Amino acid sequence: MRRATFLAGLILLAILWGVVLPFADRSSFTVHMLVHMGVVACAAPLIAVSLSGTRFDFPARLPWFSPILASIIELIAVWAWHIPVLRALSEKSAPVAGLEQITFLLAGLMLWLSCLGGLKTGRDARRLAGAVGLLFTSMHMTLLGALLALSPRALYGSDEVTCFGIPLSPVVDQQAGGVIMLLVGAAVYLAGGVSLLATTLNTGIPEVSRGRGE
Repeated sequence: MRRATFLAGLILLAILWGVVLPFADRSSFTVHMLVHMGVVACAAPLIAVSLSGTRFDFPARLPWFSPILASIIELIAVWAWHIPVLRALSEKSAPVAGLEQITFLLAGLMLWLSCLGGLKTGRDARRLAGAVGLLFTSMHMTLLGALLALSPRALYGSDEVTCFGIPLSPVVDQQAGGVIMLLVGAAVYLAGGVSLLATTLNTGIPEVSRGRGE
């Protein structure tokens, strides 16, 4: 199971970084958002599942690194790289684009590993903190996606772009990217947070029942 999820995450990264980014129109914000969401909301959790409980599970060695802190780090990374100036630099410079993608991957791995990994002792408390962290991430992803989708003017460029052969105006391209963030990013983090919360509540039920029976 671990090997399968790890390979799935690596294959997805290879497709996103080795096929989509080099051959698609990198000036398209929709393309950018597809890759972004693929890295943080799909590849990162797959790889985190495979790394949890192994020697690469850094939250087990750093119990102070909470999911809340990881969520704040991801918020800073995501919002910073969507500042128009940095977005423009990433489109024009391959090294900057590489730094951007590595930042997204590391931020995503830190968040998902802090939620799924860690020491066995206090696991319920970490799951609960993980649920809060993922729900908070879902909220700020929703906010950013809504701002981008509802903005009446283009924030990223003024020229028509091509998204997988489809010509798009700058405003439509940006709005499509915002919708992708809303549908993919917000939904995945919301589902993860709800799943962790449900797991925490379910593991607590037997203990409560035993206590009442005594």
